[in-house]
Amino acid sequence: MHSLGSDCVGIITIAERSTKVSARRLPRRSLSGENLLQLKLWNEVGIILSQERRERLFDAIRSAPEVTQVRADDLIIIDVGEARMQIAARVEALEEAEAIVTENKAVMGGEPVIKGTRVPVRLIASLVEEGVSEAEILAGYPWLSPRDVALASIWAAAHPRRGRPKPMVDDKLVLKQQQRVPIQKEIIGAEAAR
Repeated sequence: MHSLGSDCVGIITIAERSTKVSARRLPRRSLSGENLLQLKLWNEVGIILSQERRERLFDAIRSAPEVTQVRADDLIIIDVGEARMQIAARVEALEEAEAIVTENKAVMGGEPVIKGTRVPVRLIASLVEEGVSEAEILAGYPWLSPRDVALASIWAAAHPRRGRPKPMVDDKLVLKQQQRVPIQKEIIGAEAAR
């Protein structure tokens, strides 16, 4: 693995973690700092560069891992140092999110919750995703901090639910009534005249 410089210590730490296999979890996959940097650059500039130019860019980064700027071609200069700092900040936020989440069969049936509470992390993340304001979430869960709300979204994005979504039948939801409503011709005519 190539060194990414002092500003990416968190990335290297994640990439060098050992893969543990427990009875209830599958082994974790990990990406090296170089892989994260390549993914970020692919996402941001990969579309405008041809395959050959991308390969030259990644080769240039591998050959000189300490540089902060890399010339992709005659017109494009990539600020690799800034990309590394952004990755390091995101990795740090993910590690912070991992630290506030706990899973215990005795608490909410093993659903991941924010430490010291019975608040499911995915519930908070889904509220944020649905557009509920941070103030409303904190009013409903006053024991949470604004940082807990932000970290819940980060954790949920990094840990999507496994498997396919359950159909409504599995949730014990039953259709109570089905009724056909006849369409009245005068209503349709009135709307068409508008």
